[in-house]
Amino acid sequence: MLGRILLTIDSILLVVGAPIADYGPTHMFNPNWPPHAKFHNGQTINLSLLLGLATLFYTWRGAATPELKREFMLASAFTGSIYWIAGICSILYPGTMGLDPEFGGPGFPQAPLFAFAAVCALAGSWLEASAGKVKAH
Repeated sequence: MLGRILLTIDSILLVVGAPIADYGPTHMFNPNWPPHAKFHNGQTINLSLLLGLATLFYTWRGAATPELKREFMLASAFTGSIYWIAGICSILYPGTMGLDPEFGGPGFPQAPLFAFAAVCALAGSWLEASAGKVKAH
């Protein structure tokens, strides 16, 4: 059950946390952002919502067999972590910052939260996929 709890925490961060962070004065309502940047911000918000819902679906979906449960947990690991991994890697592109100068940047204050959420997804899915495995002797 701990695995499902971790995956649910990750899903909540995807469905609620990320959109709140992006739909505010530092992003969507930032007057310094051009319309095309806001378009991609909207795309990111939608991606977060869809990945969070997919993670919840595969986390709590019943499975007829242990093999199917492992497949669902692999899907949860992917849908629950890919947004956060992409966010962590985004700092590698030229000219990017995790925080604009008018809000105290440069910096990357999201990194610990992104890493925490990715670990919740990956560890949660691993714990759930491992539950019920019987060691062969």
